[in-house]
Amino acid sequence: MYIRRTQTNSTATNEAYFTHRLVRGERVGGKVRQITVLNLGRHFPIKQEDWPLLCSRIEQLLHPQDNLLDICCPAAIEQAAQRYAGQLIVRAPQTEPSVEPPAEPSCMLESGVPAIAAQMPSDYQEVDINSLQLTQPRSVGVEHAGLHALNRLGLIEKLAELGLNGAMRAAIIGNIVGRMAKPASELSTWHWLQTQSALGELIDTDYATMSHMSLYRASDALMRHRGTLEEHLFGTIETLFGLEQTVTLYDLTNTYFEGAAEANSKARHGRSKEKRSDCPLVTLGMVLDGSGFVRRSKTFAGNVSEGATLEVMLTGLNAPAGAMVIMDAGVATEANLLWLAKHGYRYLVVRRAGARQFDEAQAITIETAGGEPIRLQKEMSEDGKEVRLYCHSAGREAKESAMVARFAQGFEAGLQKIADGLHKPRAEKRHDKLLERIGRLKEKSRGASQHYTVNLVTDESGKTVTALTWLKAEVGGTMATHPGVYCLRSNELSWDAEKLWRTYTMLTDLESVFRSLKSELGLRPVFHSKEGRSDGHLFITVLAYQCVQAVRVDLKKAGINGSWAQLRETLAVQRRVTTSLRRKDGRTIHVRKSTWAEPDLMAIYQALAINPAPGGIKKLIS
Repeated sequence: MYIRRTQTNSTATNEAYFTHRLVRGERVGGKVRQITVLNLGRHFPIKQEDWPLLCSRIEQLLHPQDNLLDICCPAAIEQAAQRYAGQLIVRAPQTEPSVEPPAEPSCMLESGVPAIAAQMPSDYQEVDINSLQLTQPRSVGVEHAGLHALNRLGLIEKLAELGLNGAMRAAIIGNIVGRMAKPASELSTWHWLQTQSALGELIDTDYATMSHMSLYRASDALMRHRGTLEEHLFGTIETLFGLEQTVTLYDLTNTYFEGAAEANSKARHGRSKEKRSDCPLVTLGMVLDGSGFVRRSKTFAGNVSEGATLEVMLTGLNAPAGAMVIMDAGVATEANLLWLAKHGYRYLVVRRAGARQFDEAQAITIETAGGEPIRLQKEMSEDGKEVRLYCHSAGREAKESAMVARFAQGFEAGLQKIADGLHKPRAEKRHDKLLERIGRLKEKSRGASQHYTVNLVTDESGKTVTALTWLKAEVGGTMATHPGVYCLRSNELSWDAEKLWRTYTMLTDLESVFRSLKSELGLRPVFHSKEGRSDGHLFITVLAYQCVQAVRVDLKKAGINGSWAQLRETLAVQRRVTTSLRRKDGRTIHVRKSTWAEPDLMAIYQALAINPAPGGIKKLIS
C-alpha cells in the first residue's frame, strides 16, 4: 500500500485542491492497476516523509501474524494507522442480508444453533485458531436503540428537510444518542464518539475526523429550528401513540453552571432545587401531555418567578378547548388560574394557601398503586365555581408529624439557650438584641414558632431582660393539627373525588421526567458560558428524553418496565468487535460483528422489532 496525492477540482466552485488516497497495486490482465482502498480526505494530517511508515503499520495491523514485533511509530502515526486499518474493516462489504429477530428470545434449533445464525449463508474458512485476535471493541446497543427511536420519530428525515447537510445531521445524531448512552458535556460526547462508540459504523460516519466544534455547531443548528422540531416531534408522537390532548402537565426545574457564566444573561443566582445556590442557575420549563412526552420546552433565567412563565409556555400550543392543565403550587397563582379560565382551560392544582381541614365523616378511602390508603373529602367553594378536594395520606402524616416535632424541638432548644444565658454575667440581656435572636429562631423554625407565645420579662427600665418564658398552643388548620392533609382545587366540577386525585398524580410523572433529565440524561451541570450553547445543551437533553420515552412506551407494551438507567445497562452490554484469524494460505481474515444479544437484550430488541445484530457482518481478507 502507498499514499497518493491527487489534484482535483471542486464541482461547486471549480476550486483546485489536493486529496489523498490509500491505494494498492493489483495485477489485472497482465497490467498493474492502482486500486483506491480508502479516501483519506483533503486535510490529511500526516507529513509526507511519514507516509511509508504509516502504510507499513497499516499493513502490519491488517496482517498481525506476519511480524513478530510491532513497528515502532510516533503516537500520531500509530493512532492514524489504527483508525485507517479499522476503517478498512468497517467499510468492507456486508456479507449477509439483514436479519429479523426470532419469534422468541430463546428461539433455538434442535441442533442448539440460534435461529438467526441459521439464516446466515455458510462461509467455511480453514484458519489457525492460535492466531485469534479480538480488537476494536465498541458499544453498539444503546446506539442501535437510539437510532431506532430517532428514525421512528422522523427526526433525521426532518433535519434533512430543514436543509442540514449530512455532516451536520451526523453531529446532531451524535449529540442526541451520546446523551442517551453516556450523558455528559458535548466535549465528553465527542471523545465518546471517537473512542468508545460504534455509532459511526451504523450511520457510515467517521467521527474520528470530526472536530469537537462540529458538535457545538450542531447544537446551534438545533436551537435555530427548536420550535419547528418540537412541533414536528409531538405531531409525530401523537400519530404513533394515539395520544389524547386532554391533559397538560407544566412545571419547571433548574440546573447549575460550572463556572461564572458571565456571558450568559440567563445565568442568575436563585433557589436551587439541587441545593447549589452557590452557583448561577438556569431554569427549564416544560409542557408535557399525560403520557409524558414533551410538547414544548423553554429556558428561563435562573431566578425567574415560576408563576410568571405559564402564559408564555401555553400561548400558541393550540390545545383543544377544555384541556386540563395540571401544575404545582409554585405556578398556580391566582392570576394564572384566572388566565386559564379566561382562555377555556380547566385546571387542577394544589392550593397555595388556606387553613387545613378534614372531615372524616364525609371522606371516602381509595388506594394508591402501591396499596397505601388515601382518604378524600370533596366540597364546593363558597361561590360554586371551584371544587376543593382535601386529601389525607397516612405516609405524609408520619413525615409531616416528624418535621413538626423536629422544628418545634429546635425552636424550644433555642429559646432555652437564651433563657439559660440570662443567668450568666456576660450574656447579652438587652431587650432589642434578644428580640433579634428570637426573630432569627422564628425564621429557622419553618412555621413551628407560630404555635408559641414568647414573653420577655424586663426590669423596671424595660431595657434589660431578666427572664424568658413561652407557652405552646397549636394553631388550628396547620400542619401541626392536620398533618398529612393537602388541598387540591379545580374548576372541573363534574368529576368525582377519585378521578380528580388520580388525575393530579400525573404530576408525579412529570417529577420523574425531571429526575430522568438530571440523573439519567446529563441535564446538570452546564459547562457552557454562552447563552445559546447552554440553551442548546438543555434542548439536546430534551430531545434525548423524547427518544427515551418513545422506547420506554414501546417496551411497556411488551411488559418491560424499568428506568432508563436500568435499560441502558442492559443495552450497553452489546459490543461490535473485530475478530482476526490467519488462514491456511497465509492471508488474514478480519470479521467485524456485534456480540450475540443475551436474553434480556434480545427481549428489548423483540419489543422494539429491530435487528438484534446491529451493523451486520463485515468481512475483509487481506
